[in-house]
Amino acid sequence: MSGVLLWVSSGPKENINSLVSFSCRSGGGGERTQKRFSGISFASGASAFSSAVAAETLRSSEERVYEVVLKQAALVKENKRGTKIALDLDKDVEGDFTNVDLLNAAYDRCGEVCAEYAKTFYLGTQLMTAERRKAIWAIYVWCRRTDELVDGPNASHITPGALDRWEQRLSDVFEGRPYDMYDAALSHTVSKYPVDIQPFKDMIEGMRMDLRKSRYDNFDELYLYCYYVAGTVGLMSVPVMGIAPEANASTESIYNAALALGIANQLTNILRDVGEDARRGRVYLPQDELALAGLSDEDIFSGRVTDKWRKFMKGQIKRARMFFDEAERGVADLNSASRWPVWASLLLYRQILDSIEANDYNNFTKRAYVGKVKKLLSLPTAYGFSLLGPQKFAKMVRR
Repeated sequence: MSGVLLWVSSGPKENINSLVSFSCRSGGGGERTQKRFSGISFASGASAFSSAVAAETLRSSEERVYEVVLKQAALVKENKRGTKIALDLDKDVEGDFTNVDLLNAAYDRCGEVCAEYAKTFYLGTQLMTAERRKAIWAIYVWCRRTDELVDGPNASHITPGALDRWEQRLSDVFEGRPYDMYDAALSHTVSKYPVDIQPFKDMIEGMRMDLRKSRYDNFDELYLYCYYVAGTVGLMSVPVMGIAPEANASTESIYNAALALGIANQLTNILRDVGEDARRGRVYLPQDELALAGLSDEDIFSGRVTDKWRKFMKGQIKRARMFFDEAERGVADLNSASRWPVWASLLLYRQILDSIEANDYNNFTKRAYVGKVKKLLSLPTAYGFSLLGPQKFAKMVRR
């Protein structure tokens, strides 16, 4: 799920430099930490499928995902996680730190990762309170490290068993037993906010899916994949970003909007990266919709932009925009200090769809992207939206 932009995950469609090695970049106990982490990456084991998904194959993906949404919303309504976790930060993680020193160093390093790999989003987090900002950084880093397991330089060595161990490590983090400084930051975060472990587990399930699956029969299957690798980030992030006290919308609808933004961004990733994925033997497009359009995998592998392909792409882009529209309705209900980074990422990602159109739907050999100038111009617009909302801001600009 590379390129994560909290509340808006981009999904595992981009290669990035290894984050697996982050835990050993500092001095002190780095060697020990890296050895412990590398054990996650190269061992073998049996695949672990989500029991909930396996047991409910007759239900639609949206129905299954909505149950997770309801659970997350209930946690926020209660404004507690039940039992607070006492972190075991006295144990030697990466050197001799007091609890405060360890946490400050861990959060600072998470911020450095966010600043390096998600510059625009990092800038937006500066408006958040210090506590919310640090917590979002911690979630961001965990998501990138998880994606790196199957989409990074060492991806060819990753086995289902390695993901099983990564999931066990996640459980340890939620129980207050961090393995390294990044884990310590996340462990502290989930002890303070009403964040449930299920979306984190579901993201790992999405990584498992990438190991075993390269085709999707229909949109229901693709929706579930998009939820696993991208929509989950919204569910992780809303409790930290906070809901505005004056919000009239239900908690469930706000979570649905967060979910929609993750789905929209992942669909955008898929449409942008059709050619790149095809060269890896992957097709992240609904097979039944391709057939209905008179297309097949061979048309994608040949990379020809035809009238059939243009018509098909128009329909796919229309669907992605519908999810963006649904997401927009929930941003205004976030805490006011959390809206800017979400608006910025939403506006920037939606422009990728415009770029695909500008390239005459050639997503085989041309990569759709948003240039630096457009990015810079989007930031003040996103800031205006975060303060006034799109309609009021547009009226003010027209005056």
